[in-house]
Amino acid sequence: MQRFKKLIFVVVNKKDMNLKVAIVQFDIAWEDTPRNIAYLNKNLDSIDADTDLVILPEMFHCGFSMEPKKNAQKDGGEVLDWMKNFSQKNSVAIIGSIIVERDQKYFNRLFFVDKQSVKYYDKRHLFSMGGEHLHYEKGVERLVVDVKGWNICPMICYDLRFPVWSRNYKCAYDVLVYVANWPSSRSVVWNTLLKARAIENQSFVIGVNRIGCDSVCQYVGESQVVNAKGEVELNSLDENIIKYKVLNKNELNAFRKAFPVLNDADDFNVNI
Repeated sequence: MQRFKKLIFVVVNKKDMNLKVAIVQFDIAWEDTPRNIAYLNKNLDSIDADTDLVILPEMFHCGFSMEPKKNAQKDGGEVLDWMKNFSQKNSVAIIGSIIVERDQKYFNRLFFVDKQSVKYYDKRHLFSMGGEHLHYEKGVERLVVDVKGWNICPMICYDLRFPVWSRNYKCAYDVLVYVANWPSSRSVVWNTLLKARAIENQSFVIGVNRIGCDSVCQYVGESQVVNAKGEVELNSLDENIIKYKVLNKNELNAFRKAFPVLNDADDFNVNI
């Protein structure tokens, strides 16, 4: 008797390969955590139900402050609790950085929160020209998280200038995220390096910046999504806004397969 192999066909819905991201760009009230959380509660109340990931700017609860004693949240505090509650309520992952105090030390700490876990990344490159290194502890480990099968590597602002730290060795991630308070005086650098990081790492790059003014700088936003070819697929200039972008995994994988430049990358490690 002839034997037949049992064949199992798996149908993949194209929507399963998509990631819907909400970029939240706004004028952060200077050193006023209650006001900023109130703003987010009001404006994120009607977020699209099919959103997978929400991204907020750097130090979204108070602005880029060099007074951590005044603005720090103990182990994340009420701001991290807000992120947890928001994630649970909306069944969505959320990313943003908070001033955190732990064991009498201060960190510019990015939290990733979803319904299952809370993970964090401490800013590696501290902005010495603004005195950040005098107030905050330096991070030593990268973070890669999973959202719907997408590997996402979140970083913070000044990290953007340092390509070795973000190097996508063996396609460790699909999306590189920078949350920022990046001043308008250096917008050319912001726009140039977001594209460069996308091209050299063959990944999507998402930069989420603030608008408005703090005690030192002015900001015009320019939050954006750049694809692996260096093409800007979304950009937001100087406005309080929530913008959505659907990323397609099939398109990313097809480009990587057709032009696998990362296979020729140098093999080295960062000395921390």
